[in-house]
Amino acid sequence: MKDTAPQSALREWRSHMVEPTRVASFLGASLILAIVGPFETDTAMLALPRFAYWGIIVVLCYSVGYFGNIYADHLAGPRAGLLRRLFVAVPLTAIGVLAVVYILNGLALNYWATGRELVVIASNVIVISAIITAVFYVANSHNAKTEIPASGPSLQDRIPFDKRGSLISVSVEDHYVRVRTTKGEEMILMRLADAMREVGDTPGLQVHRSHWIALDQVTSVARKGDGAVLSMSQGPDIPVSRANISKIKEAGLLPRT
Repeated sequence: MKDTAPQSALREWRSHMVEPTRVASFLGASLILAIVGPFETDTAMLALPRFAYWGIIVVLCYSVGYFGNIYADHLAGPRAGLLRRLFVAVPLTAIGVLAVVYILNGLALNYWATGRELVVIASNVIVISAIITAVFYVANSHNAKTEIPASGPSLQDRIPFDKRGSLISVSVEDHYVRVRTTKGEEMILMRLADAMREVGDTPGLQVHRSHWIALDQVTSVARKGDGAVLSMSQGPDIPVSRANISKIKEAGLLPRT
């Protein structure tokens, strides 16, 4: 059975959340907040419940931001710029975090803010969410630009073992990529540009803004208008945009004339 996009997102989130450095960060942040006791939690709660309270806040708010940013990328489009993605991500994340803080405060502290107090809390949440979201986006963009590809197709490490085979194509579908191999296909939560950096030594080309292909998996080429269509060893045909015709000519897939 093939994974759906939500299942893929949940799987990525689960593996993301159990990374040792991530867990250590959650515990460290929760401990610091429990010791400092902001928003009068130092007087309203005992030490152990306070640590649990801040631990829940940290994990839930981080998760809200994680999925909020994913959905923001979906709404903004896979090729949207940083400012456009932030414009969508900040309010989504702020709304989710405010809901978490409001409900948890009500359940744990019996504090249901209204009126001016609610406005103050909402304002703080929006500002903090904007700063944290911007930092994460900028950091992720920087990491994507400076990451050095590992030897071999590290993209394979993201694929279930039984689907690991020779790469055929990588195609954008919303903010996911569909990775097709000779043993199957998998939807992965990432950008096409990042996926192409992880194909390793596999000879290939980006032939369309939404498609990368492995050269040795092309079985035939046909011109279609100003572009072309590639038949692959498995799976559907891949379109070649007019701007990329020169690439497939240089690769020997079409005559240079």
